[in-house]
Amino acid sequence: MDGVLIDVVSSWRYIHQRFGTSNRQSVTAYLKGEIDYAEFMRRDVALWKENGRPATQETISKILFELPIITGAKECLLFLRKHHVKTAIVSAGLDILAEKIAKDLGIDYMFANSVITDADGRLTGEGILRVELIHKEKNVKALMQKLALPVEECAAVGNSCFDIPMFETCGLGIAFNPEDDCVRASADVVVEGKDLRKLIPALEPILACTQ
Repeated sequence: MDGVLIDVVSSWRYIHQRFGTSNRQSVTAYLKGEIDYAEFMRRDVALWKENGRPATQETISKILFELPIITGAKECLLFLRKHHVKTAIVSAGLDILAEKIAKDLGIDYMFANSVITDADGRLTGEGILRVELIHKEKNVKALMQKLALPVEECAAVGNSCFDIPMFETCGLGIAFNPEDDCVRASADVVVEGKDLRKLIPALEPILACTQ
């Protein structure tokens, strides 16, 4: 989702910027294996305060809904629907945003994480983990199994090194406007620039498999 369907590298980071906070220490601890992703989420959410109180889900939604859809996304998804290609969001971000994007773009499946709120709609500091940042391939494999989808008929699109496990799971890995050299090196195809319409020619091998 981040950097591919929306024009921002990290929706988590964007929320922190709006609250004037930083999750750099948590990211470092997670990548070192000192904490798991559930704890990473708890530490992040605990920083989001309004007037000293936990922020509301409504506030988080308003912040996330500011993020622009990347150029060419609607045209690309329309093309895929016309060719009967099933699509999915697999994001370690929040389902608040993923659900909206899936609805707006007509995406078939969505996997993302949730925040838990209390009776007043304020964040409790807890979350529901569905997609782990470094193990997105687990969700991809589950969907492939559900759809009885052969590897050669599956493509993964990502922009960071955290997307490499998805590339390794699918028959085609596409680096879209990559932010890391590692994802460039691991992809079968590299698409430069922020225009998702450029993705269409790269998907020809998948479309050929489904003919």
